[in-house]
Amino acid sequence: MKELTLNNGNKIPNLAYGTWLIKNKDVAKCVELALNAGYRHIDTAQAYGNEEGVGEGIRNSGLSRNELYITTKVQAEYKSYKKAKASIDESLKKLGLDYVDLILIHCPQPWAFFRSKRRYFEQNKEVWKALEDAYFEGKVKAIGVSNFLVDDLENILEDCRVKPMVNQVLCHIGNTPMDVIKFCQEHDIVIESYSPIAHGAALKNETIIKMAEKYRVSVAQLCIKYTLQLDTVSIPKASSKEHIEDNAKLDFEISEEDMIKLIKLNEIDYGKDSFWPVFWN
Repeated sequence: MKELTLNNGNKIPNLAYGTWLIKNKDVAKCVELALNAGYRHIDTAQAYGNEEGVGEGIRNSGLSRNELYITTKVQAEYKSYKKAKASIDESLKKLGLDYVDLILIHCPQPWAFFRSKRRYFEQNKEVWKALEDAYFEGKVKAIGVSNFLVDDLENILEDCRVKPMVNQVLCHIGNTPMDVIKFCQEHDIVIESYSPIAHGAALKNETIIKMAEKYRVSVAQLCIKYTLQLDTVSIPKASSKEHIEDNAKLDFEISEEDMIKLIKLNEIDYGKDSFWPVFWN
């Protein structure tokens, strides 16, 4: 596992285990499997409803706290300082931790208004202040955002005390938001790529399948490696021991020529999963 450096000097593992849609009763075992497979970065969120199970998996692993990197996110619907601040304390309680390594604003808008004209600029500044205070209080080692567009980031940057260190976005072959990636890189904000396998849709894409066959790797491995070679943190999710372990076997390089081809690809069909707001065009 490699590490990237955040703008406050802290290191972040560039491969994380994602826990979206894993139920609280099942996630502890999955986290244990991931940690046994060598993952050290675990990604959860208040909205996932599984922070307690993630905490249990961490404790059951037997690993020391300083070996782990734990991320959670403030619920998208919490758009006030008071609610955000209280939710951070609640997350720490559920996880059973004294601090988290990274906490993010999950989305610039409540999910019901995702990518709508209601931008919540002032409300996001309130939430950001709660994250800044948690950072200064030592409850979190790094703070950032998720699903933020360029103008959402500019809104925070114009008068923040602490710059965002991370922006976690939907990024995968067939959906590579180069405008956001470029802006973040110019402002020393690390990009994290969630759903690097396009919530499974990449597994059915003929272009991606053929490219994976060329490198003699699985489609999932190609997709994860693609996001790593973009210098982002990749956050694959799996629930079986086999897939969790295979997703960490990334000892190959995609050529520069093939990376350019994959960046230009724009033909992912999310199928039945298109109802998730994050997959809306």
